Amino acid sequence: MKLLRNFLAVIGLLTLLIVTVAVSQIWSATRQFDPDAFTLYREFAGNLLETGDLASAFVWRVKVEDDIKAEDVKESMKSLAVDRNFFFVSDSPFYKQVKAVTGKDFRHVSFMQFCDVKVGVKMLDHNDAYSAFMPCVISVVEDKEGKVWLYAMNMDFLIHGAKELPPELKSDALRVRRVMREIMEGAASGEF
Repeated sequence: MKLLRNFLAVIGLLTLLIVTVAVSQIWSATRQFDPDAFTLYREFAGNLLETGDLASAFVWRVKVEDDIKAEDVKESMKSLAVDRNFFFVSDSPFYKQVKAVTGKDFRHVSFMQFCDVKVGVKMLDHNDAYSAFMPCVISVVEDKEGKVWLYAMNMDFLIHGAKELPPELKSDALRVRRVMREIMEGAASGEF
């Protein structure tokens, strides 16, 4: 009995040491993270568990009002971008490419690209890897039931997901995030 108790005590001590080392390493590795990083990842984990789909958990999704057509949404987004000094880069009509390649019609799917060039330069000066996320994209997607949706990558991962950005860059990135959300919400409700 004494041998079993001593054995379990050793196991408990080893477990406690392993947990302490793990917590210490995690704290050391994440202490420079943005203050909102853990809230972001908690929300992401909740969305991932709810949907079971990584892409759905990683994006913003906004439903377009039923009486607004995809082409009108795209014109609205362009107008809203200009009003906010945001550069409209391009419209990539995926559905037209599908038709050209397959010869078959496809529901409306377009990739609308936007950019704030000055912020883009600052992001690249900070880390060239940000180029993989440029320009900002809003997808206009007609679902299989004919409803139109807007999708965009959740920019919070780039802003809050790891080490805190330098203050000026973070402020600029938050402004780009706000403008992207305004474009999505405004276009979904028919604003021009």
